[in-house]
Amino acid sequence: MYLNQSELFHSINQFTRHFSKVLNESLVPLGLYAAQWSIIYRLKTGGPSTQKELSSYLGVEAPTMTRTLARLEKSGWITRTAGQDKREKKISLTDKAIKEYDNWLHAVRSSESHVLKNITQEDIDTMIQFMSKMRENMVPGT
Repeated sequence: MYLNQSELFHSINQFTRHFSKVLNESLVPLGLYAAQWSIIYRLKTGGPSTQKELSSYLGVEAPTMTRTLARLEKSGWITRTAGQDKREKKISLTDKAIKEYDNWLHAVRSSESHVLKNITQEDIDTMIQFMSKMRENMVPGT
C-alpha cells in the first residue's frame, strides 16, 4: 500500500465533485447540466450510440442513464431511432442540440481554462497518462 493512497483517491473524488459544480455553473444558464454534457459530448464526438454503450462508456448505472436521457429527450436535445436490433434504439443529437453545441463547448472550455490556470502542458500530459493507467486497471481494454 502506498503512503498517500487514500489521500489520492479522496482528492480525485473531491476534484470531480467541485469540477462538476463549476461546469454546472457555466452550463445551467444554457439549459444543460454537467452529466448531460458528458452524454452530448460523447454523441457529438463518437456518433449515435445505444443507451448501453453510453452507460458503459461513462460508467453510469442504467437507471441513472435512463433518467438523464429522458430529460435530454424532453428538452429536445436527443432523439431515439430504431437500430439494427429492434430492441435497442440509437441515440443521436437533434439539430437543435447541434446548433447549441458550440455555445456549450465554449462554456465548458472556459471552465476548463479557469481550472487549468498555472498548469503546464507537461502536467496535463502526465495526468492524462496517469488517469489512463488507473482506468485500465478498473476497465480492462479501455
